[in-house]
Amino acid sequence: MKAVIIGAGPAGMAAAACLKTEGITPVILDRADTIASSWHSHYDCLHLHTARGRSTLPGLDYPRGVGKFPSRTDVIAYLEAYATHHGLSPRLGCTVEKVEKTGDGWQVTHSSGTETAEIVVMATGVNGTPRHPDWPGRFDGPILHSSRYRNPAPFAGQRVLVVGFGNSGGDIALDLANAGVDVTLSVRGPVNILPKQLFGIPITSFGLMTKALGYKVADALTAPVLRLAVGKPEDYGLRSMAKGPAALVHEDDRIPLIDTGTLGAIKAGRIAVKPGIERLDGAEVRFSDGTAAPFDTIIAAIGYTVDLRPLLGPDSAALDATGRPVASGAPTPEPGLYFCSYKVSPDGQLYATSREAIAIAQHAKTLTRKAHS
Repeated sequence: MKAVIIGAGPAGMAAAACLKTEGITPVILDRADTIASSWHSHYDCLHLHTARGRSTLPGLDYPRGVGKFPSRTDVIAYLEAYATHHGLSPRLGCTVEKVEKTGDGWQVTHSSGTETAEIVVMATGVNGTPRHPDWPGRFDGPILHSSRYRNPAPFAGQRVLVVGFGNSGGDIALDLANAGVDVTLSVRGPVNILPKQLFGIPITSFGLMTKALGYKVADALTAPVLRLAVGKPEDYGLRSMAKGPAALVHEDDRIPLIDTGTLGAIKAGRIAVKPGIERLDGAEVRFSDGTAAPFDTIIAAIGYTVDLRPLLGPDSAALDATGRPVASGAPTPEPGLYFCSYKVSPDGQLYATSREAIAIAQHAKTLTRKAHS
C-alpha cells in the first residue's frame, strides 16, 4: 500500500516515518527546494518553547550537545538527520495542484505529473499562508509579515512597530530591542501570558494537569501561581483576558504568549506598548486610544490562515466551511485522507505532531488489513 504525504516539514516527515514502520510506502511531495523549508525561513533567534525531550519526532532523539530548548538551526539539523535516519527522500520542487478521490483511492496532481495512492496525508501545517493586514489608510514605509523577519540588522536606526502579541510578535520585538532598535508593540485585545518555565519545568510540560483536571479547573488552580510568576498583564500596560490560557487553547485554538524576556523589556522601557491600530496615515500610525506616532517599518505578527479548498475542492467532507480540516491526527469523513498537525497544542506543536503521526499510521494500518481481507 502507498501513501502520498503533502509537505516535507516535521508533520510530513513524522507521518512518513510512522507509515513506513507500518509497511506503507510513503511518497513525500513538497513545493520548496529543501525539507523543513519553514524552519529555514524562521527568524534567526528562534528557540523552541518545548524542552528537547518533548520536541522529538517518532524514532529519533536529538543528539548530545543540543540545549534544553533547541534553536532554529538545531531543529533544521535534526529534521535533516531524521530524513536520513528513516530513509526518507522527499520530492522537492513539486507543487501539488489537486487532490481527488478515485474509485479505490486518491489521485494527486502535481507540477511533475500525478500520483495515485490508497492514502493521502495533508501535512502543510497551520503556518502555511501568512495572514495579511487590512488596516485602513496608507503607510509610507514597508509593511512586512513576521514570516519575512530574520534579524534586527536591516532595522538599525529605524522606528519599528510590531503588531501582535503572539509568540512571534513577542520574540521579534525583544530581538529588536536587544539590538537597540526603537521598537513598539501594538496589542489590540486582552492577553494571556505564561512564563517559559515554572519551578524550573517548561510550561508546556504542564499539559498533564489540563488533561487530568479539565482546562477550566487547571486554569483556576494555576492562576495565582502565574500571577506570582509573571504578574498581571496590566503591570505591562496590557489588558487581562477573561479566560485562562488553557481555555484560550481549547476554545479558540490560540496559544498564549510564552514569555522569553519581552515582559522584562517592556517594564524596563526598552519596548513601548500601544493599543490596536485605528488607521495608517502616511508616516504615522494612529491608535485606538487617540494617540499617533511615526514609524519607518511595520512588522505584522498577525498569524496565518489555513484553507485547503483549492486542493481538495469546496465540497470536501473533510473540511469545514472555511477550508480547515474537521479532524487532525484522526480519521476523517473521507476514508484514506488524513491531516497531521492542523490543531495548535498547549503541549508543544512537535510533541502533538508526533502523537498525531503515530495515530494516523495506526489507523492507516487498519485500511491495509481491510484491503487484504
